[in-house]
Amino acid sequence: MTGSTLASFLRPEGFERPRAAAVLREGSLLSEAGRLAARTVADRRVRAGTPYSARAAARTGDPVILVPGFLAGDGSLAFMARTLRRHGLRTYRSHIHANIGCTLNAAAQLETRLESIALRRGSRVQIVGHSLGGMLARGLAVRRPDLVSGIVTMGSPMLAPAAHHSSLTASVELLVRLSRAGVPGLMAEECVAGSCARQSFEESRQPVPDGVSFTAIYSRRDGIVDWRACVDPLAVPVEVTTSHVGMAVDPRVMDHVVGALRRHAEHSALEVDRGESA
Repeated sequence: MTGSTLASFLRPEGFERPRAAAVLREGSLLSEAGRLAARTVADRRVRAGTPYSARAAARTGDPVILVPGFLAGDGSLAFMARTLRRHGLRTYRSHIHANIGCTLNAAAQLETRLESIALRRGSRVQIVGHSLGGMLARGLAVRRPDLVSGIVTMGSPMLAPAAHHSSLTASVELLVRLSRAGVPGLMAEECVAGSCARQSFEESRQPVPDGVSFTAIYSRRDGIVDWRACVDPLAVPVEVTTSHVGMAVDPRVMDHVVGALRRHAEHSALEVDRGESA
């Protein structure tokens, strides 16, 4: 380890922490939220002028579960969930109220949730994950391709989880100290420096199984993580111009997510057709 609770292997050579001033880029969250407000107003006008019988979009494609980032809960992706539903996608919450616990425990909880959704809908599930949520999605795609048909990551530093701003490191270290003091349900040292951290990291580096689509959304303006760590070589890369936090609310990013989910669904349908004709 190098001057931090975080294990050195979580920041491989070639990746760096964003500079201290980089966090100022996150101030664009205000304009990104403004775009969302403007889009919401425009959508309401369109909806008001649409006959009631034509308002509901037909549900298409695999169900979608949305997974929040570090320190966040399902509420952080509520606007995105609403947008996806408006485009005919069936969404589910992860049931993560605050993503501050052990990553392996969070992955196990999500796996159980995926099993429940897959059983209920009779199909595999797509995962949209923001930041840490995307890294959890990447690991689950490796572990349970029978449950996962596609993943979309947003600002998820899968290649170097510790290549993040010092303010985020301080938050992680606070959680570890509280865990040492006996507070339950928080990230422990094992989660950021021990076998737990290594297992999560190694899973996120394994090849994505055939039949699982993968899109990685990233921004060079990201003030929280090294954007290069978000561009998995096995994913279809999609560049946006937003802040890290703003990816969850910017309607331009939501459009990219909708497009990626539709492409994944088409790919999944082709796989089924090939299997049936074989």
